[in-house]
Amino acid sequence: MDTTNKKRCNWPKDDALYIEYHDTEWGVPVYNDAKIFEFLLLETFQAGLSWITILRKRENFRIAFNNFDYKKISNYSDDKLEELRLDEGIIRNKLKIKAAKTNAIAFIEVQKEFGTFSKYIWGFLNGNPIQNNFISCSEMPANTPLSDKISSDLKTRGFKFVGSTIVYAHMQAMGMVNDHTIDCFRYQEV
Repeated sequence: MDTTNKKRCNWPKDDALYIEYHDTEWGVPVYNDAKIFEFLLLETFQAGLSWITILRKRENFRIAFNNFDYKKISNYSDDKLEELRLDEGIIRNKLKIKAAKTNAIAFIEVQKEFGTFSKYIWGFLNGNPIQNNFISCSEMPANTPLSDKISSDLKTRGFKFVGSTIVYAHMQAMGMVNDHTIDCFRYQEV
């Protein structure tokens, strides 16, 4: 991928992995339940950490969590959860590992109610991404009244590690909001 001479948001800096993520995934609307769950699981583990830490371990997470298969994760045994806690390739936080299973179960329950998780989550926006107009990354909020509302609703449905800041990061990752700065080449593309 040609990463030279392109004006982009300043947060990827010169990190090749961050640049690729920024240029190909971040802010692109995602409607596929499997991909939404992948982002949700990764955001869960991000709580209190930097996103680049999670990105660098993403493939390890993919292997450890059965390619982010929420149906399999919902059925993890206590032995499997303990095996994950010992896996040095991922974030070994016991509560976050347990939350992965809890969230997979809650994710399936939402699918049963709404048909797809995508219909549920995008329903907060009537299916249409929010187009922000930030000049600088420093203008981006950590959370919004909408992320507060979604966070609260997810919590009532049994989800864990879904505070408003994590939810807003999830909204950015899956393209519910376009937070590319207006001078970034991706702003118009997404």
